[in-house]
Amino acid sequence: MDIKQTPQDHPSDFVRVYEVGPRDGLQNEELFIRTEDKLELIEALLSAGLPMVEATSFVHPRWIPALADADQIAQHFAQHPLAERVTALVPNERGLSRAIEAQSLEIAVFMSATETHNKRNINKTRDETYRAFEPVFASCEDRGVRVRAYVSAVWGCPYEGSVDPKAGAEVASRLLKMGAYEVSLGDTIGVGNPRQTKAIIEEVSAEIPLQRIALHMHDTWGRALANCLAGLEMGVRCFDSSIGGLGGCPYAPGASGNLATEDLVAMLHEMGYETGIDWDHLISAGRLAQRLLGRPLPSRALQASIASLSNKSS
Repeated sequence: MDIKQTPQDHPSDFVRVYEVGPRDGLQNEELFIRTEDKLELIEALLSAGLPMVEATSFVHPRWIPALADADQIAQHFAQHPLAERVTALVPNERGLSRAIEAQSLEIAVFMSATETHNKRNINKTRDETYRAFEPVFASCEDRGVRVRAYVSAVWGCPYEGSVDPKAGAEVASRLLKMGAYEVSLGDTIGVGNPRQTKAIIEEVSAEIPLQRIALHMHDTWGRALANCLAGLEMGVRCFDSSIGGLGGCPYAPGASGNLATEDLVAMLHEMGYETGIDWDHLISAGRLAQRLLGRPLPSRALQASIASLSNKSS
């Protein structure tokens, strides 16, 4: 199957694919990936045309040892020609200070739709988290740093079970008012279904503009693409994904990997959507990620492409 993007007979919508693999993917790896290898992977993703790549997280190395080289990673891209496409996760004011020192042009903040997951994830109540974010947003506004916000556990919580869509809408609305340019809604444990996804988007879009909503779907139950399709039908045009399907959530027991970038892009291109992503370069980046980790990755499109190339060469 040829997934290279080709012109269609009708105009295609543009969908922004927000790559989170170098951060959300590698943060769960027990094997520390060398800094130079991470840089090679991020460069490969940028070369493939990913409009944004979340490169690392300024979390204390004690909590996420796999990303202990965050400062070196961010500083490498400070003067990069595509520096505006590289972002990093920031948990607090200390993390922001490190991001500013590294000359980051965009950061991401995160919190949960439920109290229990928020406490387990960042050791704060939601109200405490809002207060902690106030100086972060203020500093970013003063320095012209863009802020993206994540809301975790919107579809379901590993500790509280089902989540009222109003909870996600309330958090998303407040973060947007605080200064986030976009809010990414996360199905952290991958339990969502398309009908639920549409209900959540309806609830959230009643509070904030649809163009400010992104979806961050995990594939625990194999429904991430179906949920993205539901989002597309509702008008969402930004989706987070991870190269090879790497990732999960260290504070959400049972959560498996993120939606694979290759699987998402394959579907979008076949449906006629534009992404600006070069398919061949994307597969090369996926193969690089697989080589660096020393094991096959769960992306179905990646494995199918590798098999196809192998058959052609034999």
